[in-house]
Amino acid sequence: MRVEISGEIIAETCGKSVPVGEGVSNMSLIYADGQMPHVPEDLTISQFILDGRHPTRPSWVWEHPKAWLIEEATGREIGKEEVQRRVYALANALKMRWNIGEDDVVCIFSHNHVDYIVVVWAVHVLGGTVSTANPTYTAEELSYQLSLTKARLVIADLSTLPVASEGVRASGISPGCLISFDPVSGESYPDVQILIAFGSREAKRYRERRLSEGEGRTKLAFLSFSSGTTGKPKAVMISHYSFIANIVQIAQYLRLNDTQSSSFMKVYDANSVVLGTLPFYHAYGMHMGLLITFFLGASIVVSPKFQFERMLHSIQRYHISHLYVVPPQVVLLCKSPKVKQYDLSSVTYLICGAAPLGAELIEKLARILPNSVIGQGYGMTELATGATSMPLDRRVGEPGSAGVLLPGIVARVVRQDGTVAGFNELGELHLKTPSMSLGYLNDPTATAETFRDGWVHTGDEVIINERKEVFVVDRIKELIKVRGLQVAPSELESHLLDHPDVADVCVVGIPDDFSGELPFAFIVLNDGARVDIEAHKRNPYAIKEAMMAHVAEHKAKYKRLAGVEFADMIPKNPSGKLLRRVLREKAKEMLSQGKMKVMPKSKL
Repeated sequence: MRVEISGEIIAETCGKSVPVGEGVSNMSLIYADGQMPHVPEDLTISQFILDGRHPTRPSWVWEHPKAWLIEEATGREIGKEEVQRRVYALANALKMRWNIGEDDVVCIFSHNHVDYIVVVWAVHVLGGTVSTANPTYTAEELSYQLSLTKARLVIADLSTLPVASEGVRASGISPGCLISFDPVSGESYPDVQILIAFGSREAKRYRERRLSEGEGRTKLAFLSFSSGTTGKPKAVMISHYSFIANIVQIAQYLRLNDTQSSSFMKVYDANSVVLGTLPFYHAYGMHMGLLITFFLGASIVVSPKFQFERMLHSIQRYHISHLYVVPPQVVLLCKSPKVKQYDLSSVTYLICGAAPLGAELIEKLARILPNSVIGQGYGMTELATGATSMPLDRRVGEPGSAGVLLPGIVARVVRQDGTVAGFNELGELHLKTPSMSLGYLNDPTATAETFRDGWVHTGDEVIINERKEVFVVDRIKELIKVRGLQVAPSELESHLLDHPDVADVCVVGIPDDFSGELPFAFIVLNDGARVDIEAHKRNPYAIKEAMMAHVAEHKAKYKRLAGVEFADMIPKNPSGKLLRRVLREKAKEMLSQGKMKVMPKSKL
């Protein structure tokens, strides 16, 4: 519904009237099709999914209960009732052992695990907040996250425990507050399996956190990290209501309970099985991989870590119907000869996020998965998370299309001069959605830049057509996306400036068929290093390798530099801002002419 009062446009969003802003005409706003159903404001995410009977939830969830979680390696199945028992048992243990309670932060530093959601919901039961960390972080990066969020507990898997131990020590957390998901041979770490057994034996010592009406809008569920355009990663504050609202938006859009319309494909049913290769620490993986899957009554095969041939094997073994992927996985599906060795005919729905797919890849993918809907989506951690979805009246999405707006969303496209564009005109995408996050933790400046006047300024340059289909043209934000993971150039620039030979630096993304983009550094040497090279006292290639090693030793693997090029100067505008675009174009030209030396992929 849209109401105009005294010339001011009001957008009806989930039953709440929200001012759209001054100087914006009625024709400037693009409203998603479909009504936005009621979203409960007094439930936690776990209560909504474990107990909720929402009108958008398909009936087969209750009529044909099935395994919610399947362990990829063993085939072990865990149903809703067992998940619920494990959640309450772990909550009991966390309360008794560490007195976890209201607003306490628990960090999960782990690859995907069948008990990942058990930990999340156990913390929510106690009124706490979950902060998920990238399991490829270095101890330095983890320590930064732990300190920023003031985490009380850290839960790691067997492979991340050594780094977790260093990060815990560096951030001042007691070593006794580090927990392993599974038993550790010869070590004294408490583990989730023992804690669940302990909590189930003991009398209940906690009171489940219940929310008052409206409290869900502000009660923090997650601190999910997203790279801003400047500085280190930022903690996005996501409320319980935000994720619930986005679940409802997606469920409403899919129309799974609509028995009247025959013009829309039903993309989920009682037999749907999702392959959980997306990392759960990322908002995309948590939301689409776990929460949506449970709400729609599908099973998820939990894959600890993406490995291509294992993914193919699991598709065949578990008759996977749904794949949520990122572009590097699509490239492998389209180019690897191993694909022909497996039966992928069970796949009926594939959605790719993180970056646009080209027409050639989409065509190849459609041939490889002839039974599958193939489309793309758009979202941001700041939106918690999805904003668009694949049109339901076609099997293969239009190349470059990120899909159509989800119910309840209002969009506008703003030109560079600040005026509002119409259909098929280029500009920055601004979105207003019920699922909007609450901003960045302890960063009012960055919050004010992204969240303005009730709108999320996405930093993405788009075109929206008359079908309300979004085409992402470029990122105004200067993030580099490596295999779907965000890398802030400024973070690497700041680190490189610590190197004794660096006087100035600019990091840009260069195109890469597999990773989408890779970080590449243009560096101005200081006088001493430049003189040494001219006097043949030092090898320039050795200096470049030392700079790349400087990044590799202190940053996660996906942030490693693909190469270094020395420059006489870094172009800047009069205010001192880096003209990154100039060097990005120079890098593309060098790459096309074969003048750029790039690190072999095996070392990245």
